[in-house]
Amino acid sequence: MKGISPVLVGLSLAAVCTLAAVAQDQMGATPVPKVLQVAREFTKPGKGGAAHDRSESAFVQAMTRAKSPTHYIGFNALTGKNRAVFMTGFDSFAAWEKDNDSVAKNATLAADLDRAYAADGELLEDVDTAVFAYDEDLSYRASGDLSHVRYLETSTFHVKPGHGKEFSELVKLYIDLNKKAGTNATWATFELQYGGNAGTYLMLSGDKSLADIDAGFGDMKKIDAILTDEDKTKLRTLRADSLENEVDQLLAINPKQSYVGEEWIKSNPEFWKPKAAVAPAAKMAAEKKAEK
Repeated sequence: MKGISPVLVGLSLAAVCTLAAVAQDQMGATPVPKVLQVAREFTKPGKGGAAHDRSESAFVQAMTRAKSPTHYIGFNALTGKNRAVFMTGFDSFAAWEKDNDSVAKNATLAADLDRAYAADGELLEDVDTAVFAYDEDLSYRASGDLSHVRYLETSTFHVKPGHGKEFSELVKLYIDLNKKAGTNATWATFELQYGGNAGTYLMLSGDKSLADIDAGFGDMKKIDAILTDEDKTKLRTLRADSLENEVDQLLAINPKQSYVGEEWIKSNPEFWKPKAAVAPAAKMAAEKKAEK
């Protein structure tokens, strides 16, 4: 997430607009999914970019032909190792199972996806998947119109065994500080359930532009201004007691690798479904034909 002042000793949760309900089509007060599936594809050197866009388009086309109700957003990493990240939200684990069953029962879709996986695998070094559960108590104002978000800030916290209580106190103290300071911050918190080490928490916040990150520093100054010496000591103590480490990353939404609902596309077609640029030669030929 955004950089934080030294007085908050690294608890970087400040945000402007949360991006958590990644598989929902509702605009406005979008509900946060209870279950979040996060898949990461680490591309080989030189195999990202347009090559991976073409490969991923096979998945999007297969899902579109099947009119699948399960949508997902694809991101490309701006920091860290070269990778694409795909997030899908579900109302429950039962809903996730239902979705898996529906794919298995659709022979055409299953076959299309198998072919897409085979082709996509040629571009990848590694793949992993994790599943998280939403933690409402450790989230702050986690809802919003997500169709215009462009970037995702992620913070992954690894909590020391047996120190979940201190971590919870740390986040709740920061929530209270944001309320008192009147910041624009929002974030959604998910706890890892499967696919990694226990005690892992993922916090997500979305930005409509990178200028939102600049604006976030103003919010941090508001918090700094109201911090008491007692607050500073408590924040440092809780962080030292509860956290093993924290990793912050920045991702950008890639519409070419995303399968979103019609409502999102209609709300911003220039981003989600841009018109293909006409090649100069084709454009010239069309103009000559029109002259005739």
